[in-house]
Amino acid sequence: MNMMESKKFKRIGVLTSGGDAPGMNAAIRAVVRYGLSKGLKMVGIRRGYSGLINKEFVDLHESSVSHIIDKGGTMLYSARCPEFKEDAGVEKAKQNCIEYGIDGLIVIGGDGSYRGARDLSLKGLPCVGIPGTIDNDISSTDYTIGYDTAMNTVVDMVDKLRDTMESHERCSVVEVMGRHAGHIALNTGIACGASAIITLEEDFDFERDVVARIEKSRTLPHPKTHFIIMVSEGYGRSNELAKMIEERTGVESRAAILGHVQRGGAPTLRDRVLATRLGCHAIELLSQGIGNRVVGIRKDEIVDYDILEGLNMKKEFDHELYELSKIISL
Repeated sequence: MNMMESKKFKRIGVLTSGGDAPGMNAAIRAVVRYGLSKGLKMVGIRRGYSGLINKEFVDLHESSVSHIIDKGGTMLYSARCPEFKEDAGVEKAKQNCIEYGIDGLIVIGGDGSYRGARDLSLKGLPCVGIPGTIDNDISSTDYTIGYDTAMNTVVDMVDKLRDTMESHERCSVVEVMGRHAGHIALNTGIACGASAIITLEEDFDFERDVVARIEKSRTLPHPKTHFIIMVSEGYGRSNELAKMIEERTGVESRAAILGHVQRGGAPTLRDRVLATRLGCHAIELLSQGIGNRVVGIRKDEIVDYDILEGLNMKKEFDHELYELSKIISL
């Protein structure tokens, strides 16, 4: 661990970056209140790294984070910041922190946010990263904040969509988020009883994995008349797949691209508790003079890694679960 015992941390900043995720507010709340309990002064940075560059700082107190644990999105907002991708932008952000007396920074976000935290850490500003993204594509943790809520949102929406599918004997090609990862598609596909799950991580053959499954289901003693095909955003082509299915099988087919609604809504219990545990651990590290870390959860235990090590980890797709999904699906 990177120990900085000679430096006493007095003021800690917190920001959210990248795509918003349900539970980010719960993490902010935990960071602020646990930090204050440690005698630290807490500063919120609005609009992510853009706010660091533009000095959008706000002092936070216990009541500043009241009534947000059940809210989706992020009270600190998030924004793109091309300027921060350049060394001059990172240096400016660091100098602004020094001027405001910020000794360390907690960054809540995904891989891109972690890279920003890494760049600041390398310039001498201690940072701790907290994984907040619905895609669950952070390698240094089993679960990311927002992932559970997003999956529950998908299940709820598909359960409602099923009413129309049954009534009209249709096939719905449901596209869920996951630009570079198929974790949402895999788990929600199983939970919703999808006939096929299509992600970038697994080989896919249209005739074998879709047409053959639909045709087999229609010849059972109790024939199936409606079908769900779950597709990850990274694979895409949902409208094209729906057209191909209808042409090949004769089953009326429609694409349903769920989009950004998956990012919204009140966080689940699991995301609220995870966010709280991770936020408190991040403060615990900085209060001990430990920076340049990323926090996460492994087998229900809170862990932390060197930020460079965390970025170099590779997250494995659950191929065994995918194979099980093919056995039990119709």
